[in-house]
Amino acid sequence: MSLELIGGVIIGIIVLAILSLIWNAFWLWWQSVLSNATVGLFQIIFMRFRKVNPTSVVTNRITAKKAGIDLSADELEAHYLAGGDVSRVVTSLISAHKADIVLSYDRACAIDLAGRDVKEAVDTSVNPKVIDVPSGEMGRATIDGIAGDGIQLKVKARVTVRTNLDRLVGGATEETIVARVGEGIVTTIGSSDSHMSVLENPDRISKVVLERGLDSGTAFEILSIDIADIDVGDNVGARLKIDQAEAEKKVAQAQAERQRALAVAREQEMTALVEENRAKVVLAEAQVPKAIASAFDAGNLGVMDYYQLKNVLADTQMRESIAGEGSAPARGEAE
Repeated sequence: MSLELIGGVIIGIIVLAILSLIWNAFWLWWQSVLSNATVGLFQIIFMRFRKVNPTSVVTNRITAKKAGIDLSADELEAHYLAGGDVSRVVTSLISAHKADIVLSYDRACAIDLAGRDVKEAVDTSVNPKVIDVPSGEMGRATIDGIAGDGIQLKVKARVTVRTNLDRLVGGATEETIVARVGEGIVTTIGSSDSHMSVLENPDRISKVVLERGLDSGTAFEILSIDIADIDVGDNVGARLKIDQAEAEKKVAQAQAERQRALAVAREQEMTALVEENRAKVVLAEAQVPKAIASAFDAGNLGVMDYYQLKNVLADTQMRESIAGEGSAPARGEAE
């Protein structure tokens, strides 16, 4: 008897669960019927077995239908199963429809599944947004360029863009717009002969940058580029010339020092050579007594010859001494 009771309780619970499921599905079905956006009762019931939220599918189908967009329950269910945000897609489709912007359901689903915020994209198409150049992520306050006269200019720009829904999937992001506009600003300043021409006509930067078609391949369309601020920076050209002159000065000093070192080395070589020659003279003079002795032994030199040679040497030394004393006053007078 207890087994029959337990079985009855289990059957009762199952019946209540089925009735609850059918009851919820019935009210969703009845809501769709009254809203003229009918979703089949059995389709609603089976959605739960497919792990699909039937309330989300039915509610968004009704919302789209009331806005004049006919989306089938199968389309919404497929996007839900793919991991998309059904509510966001439907809301973006309604916004695009009201703003008379062409946006198909498949493209909206593709944008959503690609990780982009399709609702924000549609909002940006309706209400363009402004991008600061440089952006906060760049870690700098201005875009700096050097004019032809060497003067640095610091520029801040504001770029007004709107989303290009046709290029949103696969198109480059805001970072690309910021980088391209910054590059265009630097190029325009660099191609100017004088920084005064840029200061007099700052709109020239905007015109040149816009003519380059910087929004190609991006998910945005550039509407305008406005120069928010432009300041004069350093005289980079003069600083570079000073650095160049300083570098040339150091090179010249190094070359002069090299020549001086060579001259000192040559002087040392000549001094060493003089000492070497003096040593050779001393050695040669040391050979004279030996030669005289050999001449005596060989009988080639007599005593009288030797004394005569000594007299000649003494006479030569006396003459050199007299000549030295006579030339000293002359050198003093010359001084």
